[in-house]
Amino acid sequence: MDASSASVAALRAAHEQYASTSRRAPGVRGLVADSWQRCAAGEVRPDGSRPPPRRWASEELEAYRRDHPLASVLPLFRALLGAGAADDGHVFAVADADGALLWVEGDTGAMGRAERMHFVEGAVWSERQAGTNAPGTALELGRPVQIVTGEHYSASAHAWSCAAAPVHDPATGRVLGVVDLSGGATIATPPALAAVRAAALAAEALLLRQPSVPLLGPDGRMRRGGETPPFAGVRLWALGRDGVLLEDADRVRHLSPRHSEIVLALALAGRGVPGDRLAVDLSEHEVPASTLRAELTRLRAVLGPDLLGSRPYALLRPVRTDFGEVSRLLAEGRVREALTRYRGPLLPRSEAPAVVAHRRCLEQQVRGAVLGGGDAVLLRRWVEAAWGAEDPGAWAALARTLPAGSPQRAAAAARARALDLETAVVPQVRRHAAVLQRSRS
Repeated sequence: MDASSASVAALRAAHEQYASTSRRAPGVRGLVADSWQRCAAGEVRPDGSRPPPRRWASEELEAYRRDHPLASVLPLFRALLGAGAADDGHVFAVADADGALLWVEGDTGAMGRAERMHFVEGAVWSERQAGTNAPGTALELGRPVQIVTGEHYSASAHAWSCAAAPVHDPATGRVLGVVDLSGGATIATPPALAAVRAAALAAEALLLRQPSVPLLGPDGRMRRGGETPPFAGVRLWALGRDGVLLEDADRVRHLSPRHSEIVLALALAGRGVPGDRLAVDLSEHEVPASTLRAELTRLRAVLGPDLLGSRPYALLRPVRTDFGEVSRLLAEGRVREALTRYRGPLLPRSEAPAVVAHRRCLEQQVRGAVLGGGDAVLLRRWVEAAWGAEDPGAWAALARTLPAGSPQRAAAAARARALDLETAVVPQVRRHAAVLQRSRS
């Protein structure tokens, strides 16, 4: 047995001794022993028989994390930790100040193993819920922490090592959440701890350059998206989604595609809309008045009469939207933040004329700002997204921003040429095929 294996075996033996006798075994670090005592006092099960609870349903989680302050630095975490985690067989995670996992990404196999111990998005990995672990213990101590194999209080995590560092609100000093790397033996090394510490510091520096509105209120609770509460209206999330998420007070509703189109048409109008105008906004074909009235009646049953008015049809409270926020950031020249918040086209499957027109307009605005800025990082993010992957202009712009002689520049230029060729050739092939088909019939 080598030294590493002996250390792992010794830690597991120490854990078994503590679980059965509550006596501290020699060779256990002080911060780990202290954490084990807190876990035992909190009645966490050391055998791993009670997995960490899941806080939200998927729709609620998506709404919560989209508006969380750490959402704006997620691309930074992905750049610093995500690619390496995927390549090395690990996962990286971001949790809120309560230890609830907001994002868990990385190697597919590692993700599957993590799921078996309930290390998944929405699960709460605080010490109180999951025992000694790097994210939970880092939040408990307020500093970077590394936990290896048998140091975990729950035996279900003994195959893992993890390193985590808290991220602070630069305006108030309060903890916003924690960033974590979890995986095998290479996570139980000083470079892994240094990596998460550096990622947390970089995130805090980026947050410091954002608008100087405290991300946490005086009561210590998170402010939604940095807004100054209260906001007595509704919020809509519709970018990159087939259905709108509508937040009204503390309730989140997931609207059907048709109800989503109606709500967006009303939000885009910004004022009361008569039925005949709304029908045109919703369909290129004639919509009978009786059909529209029935759809609005069903929507009113979902939203309530205090939110949806009639004669004319209107949303009766102020509305803030994710696509409106993107437009505002672009108008202020904050392209990087706008692209971070641009989660994809507006209701991409909708064919409602009002939605289609705004979707095209917003996408053109974002694309134009990214291509015109000459920022290689933003251009790379654009072409790596589903909506920009086949954009020859973006690939060509990326090639121009990269250093001469760079293999990445050559690859980007080649991709641009291939897409240009495909754009020119494919329609011709389709036309020739149609002619042949007609000649045979």
